Amino acid sequence: MIVWLNGTHGAGKTTTAALVRQLLPDSRVLDAEKVGETLMDITPGLPGTDNFQHWPPWRPLVVETARHVLDYTGGTLVMPMTVLVERYWREISAGLARHAIPVRHFVLHADQDTLRGRIEGDAVLGPSSFRLRYLEPYAEAARTWLHREGEVVDTTRLTPGEVAVRIAEAVKS
Repeated sequence: MIVWLNGTHGAGKTTTAALVRQLLPDSRVLDAEKVGETLMDITPGLPGTDNFQHWPPWRPLVVETARHVLDYTGGTLVMPMTVLVERYWREISAGLARHAIPVRHFVLHADQDTLRGRIEGDAVLGPSSFRLRYLEPYAEAARTWLHREGEVVDTTRLTPGEVAVRIAEAVKS
């Protein structure tokens, strides 16, 4: 099984993923961003883009990486990754379905002010204009498709631990 943690920057995906992994026996975290980083390391570089998700190889490579890891290890993969383009989500979820891999898709949500505050006050990564640029695309995706496609968990007033417990309990039930 895959527990996909979606939502924009500042929603708590990475922190929550590590905590969910501790609560779900036989689980591992696979960050699909690492697949994108591999593509970014190709020399000479792939065609220019502002987001590796726009490269057509990224989506099937995420599917195949997850499939091969699950075939090798079994268990559950917890995958923290923002996907705000509906077509990309459909491509990934259809690819996983073709391999009969069940997916629990959670959307970690917070209001815009909370997200902005978290990004601007991030003590690890620091303020990031890149991360801030995704606030409006997230809001648009949430309004048009994303909140219908996933189980929304409002993280605005919850600690990462509380979010992780909610997700782990939902997966176990």
